[in-house]
Amino acid sequence: MDLSCTPEEEEFRARLREWLGTVLPALPAAPPPDDWPGRRAYDLGWQRMLYDAGYARVHWDASPTLRLIFLEETERAGAPYVGANFVGLLHAGPTIAAEGTAEQRARWLPPILRGEHVWCQGFSEPEAGSDLASLRTRARRDGDAYVVTGSKIWTSHAEVADWCELLVRTDPAAPRHRGITWLALPMDAEGVTVRPLRTLAGSAEFAEVFLDEVRVPVANRVGEENDGWRVTLVTLSFERGTAFVGEVVACRRVLAALARAARGDGRWDDPGLRRRLGRLDAEFRGLWRLVQWNVSAAEASGGGPGVAGSVFKLRYSHARQELYDTAAEVLGPDCLDLDRPWVRDRLSSLSYTIAAGTSQIQRTIVAERILGLPRGR
Repeated sequence: MDLSCTPEEEEFRARLREWLGTVLPALPAAPPPDDWPGRRAYDLGWQRMLYDAGYARVHWDASPTLRLIFLEETERAGAPYVGANFVGLLHAGPTIAAEGTAEQRARWLPPILRGEHVWCQGFSEPEAGSDLASLRTRARRDGDAYVVTGSKIWTSHAEVADWCELLVRTDPAAPRHRGITWLALPMDAEGVTVRPLRTLAGSAEFAEVFLDEVRVPVANRVGEENDGWRVTLVTLSFERGTAFVGEVVACRRVLAALARAARGDGRWDDPGLRRRLGRLDAEFRGLWRLVQWNVSAAEASGGGPGVAGSVFKLRYSHARQELYDTAAEVLGPDCLDLDRPWVRDRLSSLSYTIAAGTSQIQRTIVAERILGLPRGR
């Protein structure tokens, strides 16, 4: 498989790199991590700049290779991360682009691209654990609306969101994977209550969401009623396929900084630490090649990331945790100081083997859908 770029793709890279070099020095300082209204305004402002420069649609309309180049170059240049736009740009938006009607695409996609709307993800529930298909939030049909009652947890960016990609159970009598529907919920609807959750690192990008007889128009349904599990698999393929690409580049940059820090404080003399840093360097180089392979395969097939994204997500989650455990070793006693570099990242890395599907779930996907192993009994 050819992993090299075409002349046209390299021209796109050069043009993007030049633009980033022009606009990034003039950006204002980012707000504090816990100022989510400020972060919303900052992230939407950056998205608007991308839109005005013609780069906003790269996540959906460009080829997989151009998306990869965009994510690689923006991360290497230190451009703002998608932040509050994460769900809209990398989850809900691609799903609506793939599964929505022409009217839905015209309604929801342009505001995401212009930096006008923030989306959150209403998938996880308090009693469902890692078994997403066992969700209990109910939606009964009442004329031209669904009446939704239930709750969600770990809802990304709910506190500042305009819309929520929401999974509901529309047929309790159906097998659990067949009675689910994917809805777009307006967060200002009557009956929606948001309660922020504070994480171990002190941030509050997640929330509980309570739904009390909330009316959601049937027109907000993406896909057919009770076909939401299939639509959800489309969403998850994007979440596990390309959503973490920029973070691989960031981890490689952190790894280089760790090596410099270790040389500066004498810890480089420890052969065990050098071996760990060398192995992590090989690990992230391999992950980057896996990303390229997945992107090339998606481009050749004309589809999305597919189940191969689970292979990447599984290994990346553990490699990231190993990276920041090594950072703690380099920092020594300073690894307990939240104001030191890498400490908050180490705390957040603990969630990666759970978020976007646990490592156990990813292993099951790889075993059954890639290796063809029989299902467990």
